[in-house]
Amino acid sequence: MGSFPCFFLFLFLLVFTLAAAVDHCSAPSTAGDIPLLRINSKCTPFSSPSATTTLLDSVLQLSRRVDPSRLAFLSSLAAVTSVPVASGKYILDSPIYLLRSSLGTPPQPLFLALDSASDASFVSVTAYNFSSSSSFQTLSCSSPVCPIFKGQPCSSPSSLCTYNHSYGGGDSFSATLAQDTLRLAIDDISSFTFGAVNSSAAGPSFPKQGLLGLGRGPFSLLSETQSLYNSVFSYCLPGYSSYYFSGSLRLGPAGQPARIHSTPLLLNPHRPSLYYVNLTGVSVGRVLVSVPPGSFAFDQQTGAGTVVDSGTVITRFVAPAYSAVRDEFRKQVNAPAGYESLGAFDTCFSTTTTDGVVVHPPVVTLHLEGLDLVLPAENALIHSSAKPLACLAMAASPANVNAVVNVIASYQQQNHRVLLDVPRGRVGFARELCS
Repeated sequence: MGSFPCFFLFLFLLVFTLAAAVDHCSAPSTAGDIPLLRINSKCTPFSSPSATTTLLDSVLQLSRRVDPSRLAFLSSLAAVTSVPVASGKYILDSPIYLLRSSLGTPPQPLFLALDSASDASFVSVTAYNFSSSSSFQTLSCSSPVCPIFKGQPCSSPSSLCTYNHSYGGGDSFSATLAQDTLRLAIDDISSFTFGAVNSSAAGPSFPKQGLLGLGRGPFSLLSETQSLYNSVFSYCLPGYSSYYFSGSLRLGPAGQPARIHSTPLLLNPHRPSLYYVNLTGVSVGRVLVSVPPGSFAFDQQTGAGTVVDSGTVITRFVAPAYSAVRDEFRKQVNAPAGYESLGAFDTCFSTTTTDGVVVHPPVVTLHLEGLDLVLPAENALIHSSAKPLACLAMAASPANVNAVVNVIASYQQQNHRVLLDVPRGRVGFARELCS
């Protein structure tokens, strides 16, 4: 009989050892399929384990500090000759999604921020030792690439091509144009062009190690790898509370969903970097909301329309359209205790009545040309963990922004596979739980 306690003790120790050996941060990468995670994940060197901010407070902070400058950045992308760089108004618990990559020979590991609205990639020299890479090379002023980046005046054609970039909030950086071998999953991309950031006036919100641009410009990842990935990629963004590499960036046509509902991808010459779609309307419950004419209209002359963006926190509509959507939502919820405002959210309500009855909010549907994107409650509402309170996770575009762009943002995209297929001119959406 004495052997049984020993057996169970051995079994317990074995299970404990195996569980301890599981490394949630070592999600494998396969060809063209790269795990994604949030910047405040326990798997990054940027996490803040002691932070006690609730999900609602975090998203409130994000929408207040990130979205205004982000929308200003999106509205500023109006020149085909410039290479836009992401707004950079990110904070440690920002909406940045990261992927694990490496740069140089031998490879140096990097966490790069994912940005679907940026064409130019950049890497901080504090995170990447270029002198240790045998494949690293700088580009001179005589390079045909330099004028595209609007390089600084050079004393001679052999001088290094350097450029400065400023963006919303006064942040800026200086970089030297360079090339090196970028590794994504098991793919090596030789002579990848990027900015080697050597100084910055950006605050602590600046992407710590660098950024990978997935826009549509001449030096985005898509353009530089057209023969490898055919200008096709998709991603699944995990929820903001996800800690591990549960999301993914899938590069190239292989492995993309065989069946996915899609809407035409539009090109707006006024802002050619962005992924425009044709939003035709919004329904709340069974009611198609009546918005002012032209609220969602695609206009090549002004850049107006709707974009799909991974860097904006919550979906934004031009003010008159948002007011109409909000008013219909409030009408259908008919919250007994009324509504309150919290930061960018102006439609927060108690999810239970005084007698314990649960309030069931209506479903919100985004009508895109060719498909209806039905938002589950987790994508349409943000809940408080401290009390039975929920907020409509949408807002009006800030008044100080060139109010022409509606944005389908990352909170509404979470736990969806979002496909960007440039050759076939389509954007696809499919429900996929990746949190």
